[in-house]
Amino acid sequence: MGWRSFVAVGDSFTEGMDDAYPDGTYRGWADLVATRLAAEAGPDFRYANLAIRGRLFPNVVAEQVPAALAMKPDLISFAAGGNDVLRRTFDPDALIARFDDVVRQLRSGGADVVLFRFADLMARLPGQRLVAPRVNVLNRAVGETAERHGAIMVDLYADDAFGNPMLWSADRLHLSAAGHRRVAAHVLSALGVGCDEDWLLVPPHPAPTPWLAARAADLRWAGQHLAPWVKRRLTGRSSGDTVTAKRPVLGPVAD
Repeated sequence: MGWRSFVAVGDSFTEGMDDAYPDGTYRGWADLVATRLAAEAGPDFRYANLAIRGRLFPNVVAEQVPAALAMKPDLISFAAGGNDVLRRTFDPDALIARFDDVVRQLRSGGADVVLFRFADLMARLPGQRLVAPRVNVLNRAVGETAERHGAIMVDLYADDAFGNPMLWSADRLHLSAAGHRRVAAHVLSALGVGCDEDWLLVPPHPAPTPWLAARAADLRWAGQHLAPWVKRRLTGRSSGDTVTAKRPVLGPVAD
């Protein structure tokens, strides 16, 4: 294995929501991958995670990509655009063109770059008719860009296991701990590195919920998660406004 440094770039997906350490900070698939790579590479391995929840694609590119390039790592993961497809102002043509340019930049320094086709989460969220086609456009662009620039693609969309609600947190938008473990397993497999087989285990599907109970659960979810999200959109705020990167510089994984 030739990687001695890894920088993760993106939004809440890469920050690690909602896979919490005992102290309440987030772990997530990127931390799991870094820990496994460090076990292979030895004590000189370094890891940084610049991802911040709520970040839109332009913010990720402006704030995180230059910092990642300046670190000159051997491996970079880039996952962005998921928040953009939920916005009224989403411009697929502009994002796709910018996406290609960003991946070209990341690859130009010689780093291996990991990209993601996002898993299908719209079955449990409102706005499926509007958002699902946008996700498909983004995923198609990821595949084409990965092939064009020789990036490593992790195809979560092709994994039907992500249809299991147990791989998602209570907000129905972020991964659960089991979901992050499964993503980490996919990333390590794409890199040709082995991982704990338990990371691929999928919890049993929950028992079917009676219609009335399901609608009550939907109402609770709308009050606890959808309404605050809508309020932030209306007031121009983001969940990451007061959040900083959890690992802003390259350092030992054990830090």
